[in-house]
Amino acid sequence: MSQDNVVLARNTEKAPVSDVQSQTVAFSHYNNFSAQLPINPETGKLVEGGIKEQTEQCLNNVQTIVSSIDHDLTDIIRLSIFVKDIKVMAVVDRVVKSFFPTYLPTRTVVAVADLPMNAMIQVEALLSNGEGTIPNAPQAGDLIKLTNGTSEAPVDGLSTQTVAFSHYNNISAQLPIDPKTGRLVVGCVKAQTRQALKNIKTILESIDVPFDDIVKTTVFLKDLNDVEAVNKVYATFFPDSGIARAVNYLPARTVVEVADLPMGASVQIEAVVSHGDGTPPQAIEDRHGLIIEANNTEKAPIDSLSTQTVAFSHYNNISAQLPVDVATGEVVSGGITEQTTQCLSHIQTIIESVDHSMADMVKLNVYMTDLSMTEEMDAAYKAFFPEGTPARRVVGVAKLPKGALIQIDAIAGNAEGTPPIK
Repeated sequence: MSQDNVVLARNTEKAPVSDVQSQTVAFSHYNNFSAQLPINPETGKLVEGGIKEQTEQCLNNVQTIVSSIDHDLTDIIRLSIFVKDIKVMAVVDRVVKSFFPTYLPTRTVVAVADLPMNAMIQVEALLSNGEGTIPNAPQAGDLIKLTNGTSEAPVDGLSTQTVAFSHYNNISAQLPIDPKTGRLVVGCVKAQTRQALKNIKTILESIDVPFDDIVKTTVFLKDLNDVEAVNKVYATFFPDSGIARAVNYLPARTVVEVADLPMGASVQIEAVVSHGDGTPPQAIEDRHGLIIEANNTEKAPIDSLSTQTVAFSHYNNISAQLPVDVATGEVVSGGITEQTTQCLSHIQTIIESVDHSMADMVKLNVYMTDLSMTEEMDAAYKAFFPEGTPARRVVGVAKLPKGALIQIDAIAGNAEGTPPIK
């Protein structure tokens, strides 16, 4: 790890504090926030009231953390909202709009089977970090946030289609909406998957970004049994170009079963995309080192539709890892402790295969089929992160592939990406 690029974890006592995760972890030009529950930081308990009060508390916690690191809400790139009942989104949206009256970040909304502490809602933020993590050092050029939209893809009054900052574009999660009608496309999950990916491709084309610049996708499915049908369509989109096909480039990927999706959709797809020209455009000699580096190791599970880790600029995006034995392809024996250890061991193997370490982790997303096992999961988790440095998201899902109890994906720093600022 470069001495100039360090994982910078920060907490404020004015927001809920946890010993297993940091509130915000900055690396290079992004701050990754832990998902915020509607916890009153003074009591450590959920706030009283319904969905309106809980949404306000989540966003107040986000705002408090943002302010504690000398940023504001307009620096948020993506807002991810997890609810237990999709029907509450009308109320949630009114609250969100009061916090974002003009600028709208990209957004993901899903209903999940469960949330920690039995909360109704959990809100997560990805924040720009214009000052980088090098103390008192100027950055190259003016880092500006670019927002874009096109009428050729679905337009949402509560989010921006794509927000670029530094070397990444974050795309709002795309539903299978026909932009001409504003309605879900008619047909099965294959038709819906095709439309969601087509919407992503249209957005990227509108900003002159190739589809193969996608570094990570997250596929949210209402029924995990549909994954084979989804995969058949997915494989027709990736790889997209001749160059990508020549090396069989595939983004990192996470597939999650959710309780419900907006508009009753069967599938929704989120994409994180490289932004090779940076913001503002850089001279050719300043960006020659910006390449997508995709890597697999045989010491961890290999998936025919994703790459274990895809690095671009200062981040490694790691595909979701199941607790399977590499030799057998089956879930390891034991309970949540053994399965958590196996997932994190795979992540450790992958990140070490590209000459990094677990100390470079900035964010982990944990999906569990039973949140009552969180305490046991945390005990196994702490063995890998004793100081609780990375930011984290934990949600409950009804089902995971192979009947697993847990699945974990991750984002790690990549100090060797772009050259250090001189």
